[in-house]
Amino acid sequence: MSKIEKHEFQAEVKQILDLVVRSLYSNKDIFLRELVSNACDALDRRRFEAITNSDFEPEGDYEVTIQREPGDRILTVLDNGIGMSRREVVENLGTIAHSGSKEFLAALAQQGQTTPDLIGEFGVGFYASFMVADRVEVVTRRLGEDTGTLWRSSGDAEFIVEDAERAGPGTTIRLHLKAVDEENGLKDYMTEWTIREIIKRYSDFVSYPIRMEIESTDSKKKNQIETLNSMKAIWTRPKNEVTDEEYREFYKHIAHDWTDPLSHISVKLEGAVEARALLFIPSKAPLDLYYQEMSYRGIQLYVRQVFIMDECKDLMPRHLRFIKGVVDSEDLSLNVSREMLQQNRQISAVRKFLVRKIFDELRRLKQHESEKYQRFWREFGAVLKEGLVGWDDKKETILDLMLCTSSTSAGEFTGIEDYVNRMKDGQDIIYYITGPDQETLANSPHIEKFVDQGHEVLFLSDRVDEMWLQQPPEYKGKKWKSVGADDVEIGENQKQEKKDLQNKTAKPKNLLSTLQGHLSDQVKDVRLSSRMTDSPACLVSDSDELSPQLAAMLREMGQDVPRIKRILELNPDHPIVVSLQEKFEQDKNAPEIEEYALLLHGQALLAEGAELPNPTDFGTRVAQLMEKALQDSSNSRRAETP
Repeated sequence: MSKIEKHEFQAEVKQILDLVVRSLYSNKDIFLRELVSNACDALDRRRFEAITNSDFEPEGDYEVTIQREPGDRILTVLDNGIGMSRREVVENLGTIAHSGSKEFLAALAQQGQTTPDLIGEFGVGFYASFMVADRVEVVTRRLGEDTGTLWRSSGDAEFIVEDAERAGPGTTIRLHLKAVDEENGLKDYMTEWTIREIIKRYSDFVSYPIRMEIESTDSKKKNQIETLNSMKAIWTRPKNEVTDEEYREFYKHIAHDWTDPLSHISVKLEGAVEARALLFIPSKAPLDLYYQEMSYRGIQLYVRQVFIMDECKDLMPRHLRFIKGVVDSEDLSLNVSREMLQQNRQISAVRKFLVRKIFDELRRLKQHESEKYQRFWREFGAVLKEGLVGWDDKKETILDLMLCTSSTSAGEFTGIEDYVNRMKDGQDIIYYITGPDQETLANSPHIEKFVDQGHEVLFLSDRVDEMWLQQPPEYKGKKWKSVGADDVEIGENQKQEKKDLQNKTAKPKNLLSTLQGHLSDQVKDVRLSSRMTDSPACLVSDSDELSPQLAAMLREMGQDVPRIKRILELNPDHPIVVSLQEKFEQDKNAPEIEEYALLLHGQALLAEGAELPNPTDFGTRVAQLMEKALQDSSNSRRAETP
């Protein structure tokens, strides 16, 4: 007897189903594109299995079939692909197996509404069926199994799973269509011309035949089965024969993305190794781009137009993992394995060629389509900079493409080459500062003297910047230096400035020692500095120490990083420091000295966007200081009143 199970949808699926059922996406035609795309994925996987096991070849062609039952308003999409087991049905159709699903829903909550962009990022194509159907039934049988599985749901909170019969491996999806409602985008998906139009627009390039029974206009003739798509691989066609719209739709097909790509790259490698590639730069980053377990779904590998694998990571370095597309090689073996790919020199040659072409396209965008390139950098710049951490080739290639803001760019992007061209005469250092965000860096005490003297400072606020700047590569002969380092040289006349600072240090020497004693648990030294013009204090690090941001990142990764004590620098000309010296001269044991030491240290932490070790304690000290100041002011006014 068939075992019937009732399941609850995963919480995230319930919310997404509610969105699609309420038809928030106007172009409902894409439901068919998504179902055809999923069917082709299943055919690809079965075809790959058949390479090593001829028993897995279907009796007929690999194909997708569309059937119509106008009387009952049922549209069926079926394939003879790899199919799903009962367990896979529950996992794939009852949950969103996607590490970013919670981020997706958080983004929805933040926006207050959904967009096709967001839906597309999370591969919920199957659930788009509920935009056009009141009920969906899936009958599937996994390759190598004897029993099939029936899945059915009305798009509410639950779905039913039970055993079912199916003649062979593959998947059949039956949609019980809603009533036609042209005003709300619900076309009559029973009509032949509507199906033809959708397939031609979205799936003409699919390499498998998409077939449909066409009713004969002659009652004496039988209905005919027609192939609706051309099946010509788009990457084999001459560029001048492929329209931009065809490129866009092919990208959406392979990437399962609902947004248009930013750019495409169609190239051919000839010589010792022959291959064709059609690559795409997406316009928007997926929300799981930085998850280690993310599914790349990046480069699909074909050999002589035969699908081999869906995620060929060996064809693309990790810092280019956002690239989507297909690579079709003429030289690889059809039964090539992932292990063989890792040792294959041909794959290495193809990879090197593709990386070069991608960087050529990025350079072109940067030079000739600045606005589009800035969109790219906002989405993928931080990922591209990961190549600066361990890439063995010339890192200057990435630095040439790098954009950032600076102390003189007024929030606009600038290139590193542009920065170098603007350097002051005699400057041989690229000055930079790292931190949590652009606003904090723009207001950092560390840059005050540089700005005052006309030196531009680059703002680097991506987490990866902390990694590659540990050993920054030279750029056009220029070295990099953090303005937050203790040994950074400031000023046009270094000898005179150091002499002046030594003279200023002689008087408050005992004060500095006292402050150091009060802050011994937090800092390793307190000293005067000439790097500030407006702020009273800042914290600096030894040049050979980890930055606080990098140390925090390593701790998040589970590494045991010892606590690092930094140096508290004071501005000798600031009114607070001057008044503190006067207070110390009046009473070096005054309890307020310790309070001011702790407040200065806390203020320096806040100025660089760091967390206070004890926010409550700091707040209490600030409140007490305000209370005392107000009382002193009130007492002074009363004393002046006759």
